[in-house]
Amino acid sequence: MEFGSKRHSFSQPSLLGNIPFLVIIVAGIAACLTLMYPESGFDPSAEPRLITPRGDLAADEQSTIELFERLSSSVVYIHTTALVQKRSPFSMSIQEEPFGEGSGFVWDDEGHIVTNAHVILDANNIFVRFSDQSSYQAKLVGRAADKDLAVLYIDAPKSKLNPIAIGESSILKVGQKVFAIGNPFGFDQSLSTGVVSALGRQIESIKGTPIYDVIQTDAAINPGNSGGPLLDSAGRLIGVNTAIKSTSGSSAGVGFAVPVDTVNTVVPVLIRRGSIGRPGLGVMIAPVPLARRIGVTRGGLIDSVVQGSAAERAGLRGTRVDATRRTIDKLGDIILAINGVEIRDSREIPNELARYNVGDDVVLTVLRDDDLIEVDVRLQSLE
Repeated sequence: MEFGSKRHSFSQPSLLGNIPFLVIIVAGIAACLTLMYPESGFDPSAEPRLITPRGDLAADEQSTIELFERLSSSVVYIHTTALVQKRSPFSMSIQEEPFGEGSGFVWDDEGHIVTNAHVILDANNIFVRFSDQSSYQAKLVGRAADKDLAVLYIDAPKSKLNPIAIGESSILKVGQKVFAIGNPFGFDQSLSTGVVSALGRQIESIKGTPIYDVIQTDAAINPGNSGGPLLDSAGRLIGVNTAIKSTSGSSAGVGFAVPVDTVNTVVPVLIRRGSIGRPGLGVMIAPVPLARRIGVTRGGLIDSVVQGSAAERAGLRGTRVDATRRTIDKLGDIILAINGVEIRDSREIPNELARYNVGDDVVLTVLRDDDLIEVDVRLQSLE
């Protein structure tokens, strides 16, 4: 007698095996719902709609696209690192950490990059990244904090260096279209558009001195746009985006750019010498209380003229005193105006001269004795 075991096989029910059956059930339910509730909008036969041909882009759209595609490779992303002191209960160490970021643009095919002075302020290392993600460590060539401008240098092949054409800011009109390319909030290669909202504005530099003739625009300028180019519709540089006026720190429709006429004067000097110096006359001006005490009620009284200075070459005169320096023999020249702008007291002279650069010629309206005369002076560096 042979004994053996009989095998029994059991199979589990599978939903996948019943897909055709499920499809029929779902389709039936859908059909019933459509018949019962036609107003529900449910339609199991819905298909994607046909695409309507776009047609040509508008002329201004095509122009903006062409401008961006042509110049985006000229705009760079700048990020910096700084040495940070780290403290702990047991030690103190110095570490290099990410510090700041902003924008910049190619100035020439020699490797010079222009940005804002405040973008690279207190940086230990500076890095420049192009739109193709290639990156270079940069060297600081020079900085003009009074103008919020800086020049960097990178050792990059000429094929990567596409300088932006230079325009004019003196001929700008309110309402003219402008374009800003930069890296707001670290999002590189961003384009914003707008118009010139106002001209001749004044903002404060990182040193607290005024920057004059600034361009105001409603093109969105956010943190990270600083140092990037402001362009006209021909793709020419008309300004360097530098600041926003905002209560929140984000764009509120009021952005500012250093005018290209200033940029085109300052940048070559920074490349040649590393600094531009502070423009001045080469005179010592009597303090306001002293001037008032001796009867000078308006303008800036020249106390003394520095030997070999621009003022001496122009023939300006200082105040003469006796040997004891207690008695005035003859009052010096009193500066009443600079290029036609009234000087009410001596405190206004440095701010008015800040409108100009070293080497600029200005005309001083001077009271000498009882006569009004005009004196031409070429401004010198005070540094």
